[in-house]
Amino acid sequence: MGELATDKHVKYILSVEKRKDDFESVVMEHLRMNGAYWGLTALDLMGKLDAVDVDEVVSWVMSCQHDSGGFGGNVGHDPHILYTLSAVQVLALFDKMDLIDSDKVTNIVGLQNEDGSFSGDMWGEVDTRFSYIAICCLSILHRLDRISVEKAVKYIISCKNMDGGFGCTPGGESHSGQIFCCVGALALTGSLDLVDKDLLGWWLCERQVKSGGLNGRPEKLPDVCYSWWVLSSLIMIDRVHWISKEKLTKFILDCQDKEKGGISDRPDDAVDVFHTYFGVAGLSLLEYPGLKPIDPAYALPVDVVNRIFFKK
Repeated sequence: MGELATDKHVKYILSVEKRKDDFESVVMEHLRMNGAYWGLTALDLMGKLDAVDVDEVVSWVMSCQHDSGGFGGNVGHDPHILYTLSAVQVLALFDKMDLIDSDKVTNIVGLQNEDGSFSGDMWGEVDTRFSYIAICCLSILHRLDRISVEKAVKYIISCKNMDGGFGCTPGGESHSGQIFCCVGALALTGSLDLVDKDLLGWWLCERQVKSGGLNGRPEKLPDVCYSWWVLSSLIMIDRVHWISKEKLTKFILDCQDKEKGGISDRPDDAVDVFHTYFGVAGLSLLEYPGLKPIDPAYALPVDVVNRIFFKK
């Protein structure tokens, strides 16, 4: 089994921000806020967050905020709950939460519908991803009292399927990404007792394939990003011992570009910052030596979460 090429990954992540005109940068323009969260959190897990200019990053993040309180994916882009959580998480990494007007941000994050679901923005799309994002963001801001947690939990449970998994809406196909969102939201609201842990754990552990990697749905190829979505869910329901941690660790390490840095979805594919973050985060969940521990529900380093909730 190889080792994590930490220094190479740090250089890769820092280089992504500097390349403004290449293809990867152009196609990611609309979700640069998410990219900032992925890259910066990976750096923090590797103990290298001090490699970036804090003031420059924080200034850019704040320039993406709208009068509504929400954040866009980049300067001049419309606000959305997806980018708002990433912005809050980035500010939390740098201990700059004092810059956030929590009541203002709650205006967009708290777009709860009568049935307990959440809309991502003013246009009204509903998805259990948004339920997780709203609950996670409001929890970080200490504003969970601004929504009906009971209704939110009831809606999430309505998206549970007979196989134990969860979909994006009631009746939607079970998917590892949606399962993370639903289990994460239930964990943050103290509602994991409503999950059939054995049934869901069985569905999740069957996502591990012969290579050691995890897939998102039955009969799909393994992908490094599910090292986060599946693994964090298994940890939250206390069923992580149902998969081979050693094989998964090897799969993630095999997806590294050991020459230029970065991690890809599968071995020998092109790397990107998305899979680099989820690879590092997965290894953190696997307690890989040299990485800071990450919280499986908040998707932030444990020391950052502790600072949010226990800082005097």
